[in-house]
Amino acid sequence: MNKNLQNLYQIAQKPSRKIIGLMSGTSMDGLDVALCEISGVGENTEVELIYFDTVDYSEYIKTEIRKVFAKQTIDFQHFALLNEWIGVLHADMILDCLQRWNIPTHEVDIIASHGQTVMHAPKILHQQEKFPNATLQIGDGDHIAVKTGIITISDFRQKHLAAGGEGAPLAVYGDYFIFGKKGENRIMLNMGGIANFTYLPSTMNPEEVFVTDTGTGNTLIDAFTRHYFPEKAYDKNAEIAKQGSVNQALLKELKADNFFKGAFPKTTGPELFSIDYVQKAQAKSNTEHISVNDLLATLTRFSAETIAEAVNFTVSNTNISIKNFNVYMSGGGMHNPLLVSWLKELLPCNFLKTNDLGISGDAKEAVLFAILANETVSGGDSDFGSRRGIPSVSMGKISFPN
Repeated sequence: MNKNLQNLYQIAQKPSRKIIGLMSGTSMDGLDVALCEISGVGENTEVELIYFDTVDYSEYIKTEIRKVFAKQTIDFQHFALLNEWIGVLHADMILDCLQRWNIPTHEVDIIASHGQTVMHAPKILHQQEKFPNATLQIGDGDHIAVKTGIITISDFRQKHLAAGGEGAPLAVYGDYFIFGKKGENRIMLNMGGIANFTYLPSTMNPEEVFVTDTGTGNTLIDAFTRHYFPEKAYDKNAEIAKQGSVNQALLKELKADNFFKGAFPKTTGPELFSIDYVQKAQAKSNTEHISVNDLLATLTRFSAETIAEAVNFTVSNTNISIKNFNVYMSGGGMHNPLLVSWLKELLPCNFLKTNDLGISGDAKEAVLFAILANETVSGGDSDFGSRRGIPSVSMGKISFPN
């Protein structure tokens, strides 16, 4: 047997595995690195988050990625170079974390790399009948495996697409395995660049689990903060938005897009929710000259209302009162006090953070990819039924160090 396959087989047989989960989302603020100890599989999965850090992207790194991010016209050579470069960059970041944590590489069984999303193109966005759903993440797994010496599983979203999904959201699998609880109706709300949630029924019936993107989370708030204040990466503590007022005419136009009329579940990305999207809405609503404060307030309210409306619609189909749900927040949006206060106003639920369940809300997505890698190696038997959006598949491509 090939020694790499033999090593992988031995890892699969271990009672627990040390897996590093990586996540770099559409906000492009850095690489989340989560070292996890994972035992069990499927509904019996148990996770201990040993170490977590976010390695910030320098402005230079962000600039290089933005040359291809969510763009229809790019320098293809630059794109090809970035795929390798991001892989090496992420490998260096992993090695730096392990050195700081005093963890030798041979103690890590698997790296689970999400990669850097540069294009998300489900059919609902690209509207081309002859082409299927598509998504693309760069940061080659072979480069990570070779540089770190650790087996790497990457490119998770492609199997989801191949099995009929839209490549997102993938959080549903890990959410169900580690956050589902018999007797409690939970909404796992992640507010990254794009907002999504997983509905976990108190029955713990996997065929009742539901997941969808809701629209923009932080991406428009961040984009316009950077646009008007280049020295700021985001509207910290909603300091800008809190000084403004919501413009109802603009808000109505922002919510008029066909995406919000489409059937659930659905996915989206910054390809739709861009600066151009907002500027067109401003032109239609004659609101081009509103203040920056009012614009940021309106964009924050836009995120809050579209999240709340998606949750309310989902819950309305369950015959369970919205008051009987606990909402567990994660992602950068949970740190936005204005967004959170408006969500509490719009959704009469009990609001908590995934921190209350033992997993940092900032680390959650990286941890979930570690769980997906654990399923690839040792699990894969969970059945979510045959509904659109949640195929019952094992995901990820395996890269050996040599």
